[in-house]
Amino acid sequence: MAPLAVGLCLSVASPTATAYQDMRSMISGLETGSDRWTTFVERSVAGSVHQAEMPFIDKSIRTGAVSGAGVELPGIGSVAFRAKGGFRGTTPDEVRINRAEKQGRVANTVPVAPPKFFNAGSIFEQKASLLGSSSEYVMAFVKPEIKGKEVQIASTFFVKETDKAASNLPPMVAELVNNDKADILATAFAPAEPNYAKESPFASILKDENDGRFIPPVMDDDHPWAKTPLPPSVFSEREQQCLAAGVYFEARGESVKGQAAVAQVILNRVRNPAYPSTICGVVYQNDKWRNRCQFSFACDGIRDRVKSPSHYRIAEEVALAVTAGKIWLPEVGTSTHYHATYVQPRWAGAMEKMKKIGRHIFYRTHGGGWN
Repeated sequence: MAPLAVGLCLSVASPTATAYQDMRSMISGLETGSDRWTTFVERSVAGSVHQAEMPFIDKSIRTGAVSGAGVELPGIGSVAFRAKGGFRGTTPDEVRINRAEKQGRVANTVPVAPPKFFNAGSIFEQKASLLGSSSEYVMAFVKPEIKGKEVQIASTFFVKETDKAASNLPPMVAELVNNDKADILATAFAPAEPNYAKESPFASILKDENDGRFIPPVMDDDHPWAKTPLPPSVFSEREQQCLAAGVYFEARGESVKGQAAVAQVILNRVRNPAYPSTICGVVYQNDKWRNRCQFSFACDGIRDRVKSPSHYRIAEEVALAVTAGKIWLPEVGTSTHYHATYVQPRWAGAMEKMKKIGRHIFYRTHGGGWN
């Protein structure tokens, strides 16, 4: 009798799942000792589609009838859940959601393009069947009014584009190219072999010495020295090294256009009789004068080292393209001077301001020399 009495006491004091007497414990499977005694099954409100509702503990939000929520109980039917606070709304949560901030779904659509043979100019692809074939196009219901004028009408809307030669320049440099005819001495841009279909082998004997040379497209009232080609020596390896160094150390932090502008200034000085006639002579002019040379990197006392090979390769491409005349910036023109935006030299007021590119402002002289 003693073990039986102890078991009954334990069963009453600490009931297990077999001793649960309330319906909610059987439905939800909760085994806590506090919440399971606070709910009960009652008849559903009028207008509901279920037979009964069950209040339950919801500590975070107040939840009403949720579509599809609940259980099926034998002898009772569909039992839905509702909040403990007595919320008896019959409108499902899906309807009560605030969708004011919601937007429509973004869907990708593919534009419908016309058939290939209906594009403007595509009539030329069917030229053989229009002009040389014995077959004829048959139109239903109406007689075609354009018979014999197909090519004329198609050519009205057809834009003929010439194929551009492939460029070996980096894309950033190629975007600045505005002259298809490079200097004939620029071997990097010269054709692989003479085009005897356009020119006789003996034509070179009768040519002017400046034929094929790049001459800047300046106005007639511009400086006379601007209309002269560069000396052939500027295409030598040493001269190009000096120009690439000038571009790299003076403007490697600038855009490619800003680098081309610096190269154009250096080459303008080569053309100008007031300066040395070589690129190296211009770049390193007065390099023995501490901080008083023409380009600051040449006399600042710091050893010139290329720390970014990729930037130096761009400087080399820019240097050769500007020397060959493939790139000519009209906004820089015949400028022979420039300075950084954070300084104001005394000579700037005596010159004509041309253009600000990046962090450099470019100037041209009034009389072709210094002033």
